[in-house]
Amino acid sequence: MILNAIIAIIIAYLLGSIPFAYIAGRLIKGVDIRQVGGGNMGALNVMHEVGTAVGYAVFIADIAKGLLSVFVARWLGLSLILVLIVGFAAVAGHNWPIFLGFRGGKGGATIMGVLLALIPLEFAISFAITFIVVLITSNPVLGFGAGLAFLPLIIWLANGSGILIIYTLALSAFLAIRYSLAALKRAKGSADIKKGLIFNKEYHFWQARKR
Repeated sequence: MILNAIIAIIIAYLLGSIPFAYIAGRLIKGVDIRQVGGGNMGALNVMHEVGTAVGYAVFIADIAKGLLSVFVARWLGLSLILVLIVGFAAVAGHNWPIFLGFRGGKGGATIMGVLLALIPLEFAISFAITFIVVLITSNPVLGFGAGLAFLPLIIWLANGSGILIIYTLALSAFLAIRYSLAALKRAKGSADIKKGLIFNKEYHFWQARKR
């Protein structure tokens, strides 16, 4: 069991480390996605700076990293606690990828993949909340935050495991810290730190950034 756990964690971390956003930026526009737009190595920045279709492809690929990691852990017969650790290893790989000097993204899409594999029905309800908020505000960060905020309650109402509720809260806190640190970093170079806090009036989430 210990050997299988180590193998699964290594595989998950390496899967998470695959920098799909970086690869897309280099191949299609010859840019380092971490040096343009918001500077995040994620699907949303790719949508704005490289192209909408490419951004969605990166989004799906980043979700797949978390999804596959959990599937591998289950296939190896790991306990729930170890499966949860493996899921976070995939998120850690996305945030601190070995292939890019440990400088990656925030892990939102990969967290989605992990949760989708663990609690598909509950996650689907949460994602519906995310979709509605994003549709109204064109703010994916706010939408995902709202979906994650409701997810522990959804799991509880579905009589889900207390461990999964705690795990979801931990992932939410981790993501909130990552976004908060990034926001503080951006605020140092901007006088208008509240711009786009609720509604994004510059462009919709499905549009590339206007040049």
